[in-house]
Amino acid sequence: MPNAEFFVTRFETPLGSASLVYDAEGVVHAFGWYEGDTWLKRFGHTDFVNGTDPFGFLAAMIAYFAGDVRAIDHIRVQMRGTPFQNSVWQALRSIPAGETMSYGGLAKKLGQPGAMRAVGLANGANPVGVIVPCHRVIGADGSLTGYGGGIARKKWLLAHEARHTGLFGSLR
Repeated sequence: MPNAEFFVTRFETPLGSASLVYDAEGVVHAFGWYEGDTWLKRFGHTDFVNGTDPFGFLAAMIAYFAGDVRAIDHIRVQMRGTPFQNSVWQALRSIPAGETMSYGGLAKKLGQPGAMRAVGLANGANPVGVIVPCHRVIGADGSLTGYGGGIARKKWLLAHEARHTGLFGSLR
């Protein structure tokens, strides 16, 4: 989307300052904890405007962090990736809050049981953290593996979701 206009809303979370990038159609393109705006370069030559969020994204994110962990489930997202990455990102949204899935489990769900590493790479390239819940993917042994926002944030997010759903990280 060269020369497209995107809006940026910045806000505080229990895990630090976050930014949400969305377009005029009400579609989120990025979310994460970023220092400065250098990460916005991933969008190419794009105009960014401080957003007023007429779509309610900020309210949904605040509700999520306050304990309504399903408040973000309805947010529309669009990400630029390969067909495989997009299939992984879509599958991530099917993992319910409070539950986890192994990389191997996600690969099997996609019909590609040997693609665990590729699933991991796609998971790590997810530009819409939390909303597209890459933090819900863990090692087959239950270990918390890499997370772009840091392992401490991943641990907090999983505990937060487990606490507010009554599920305790059940592995699928």
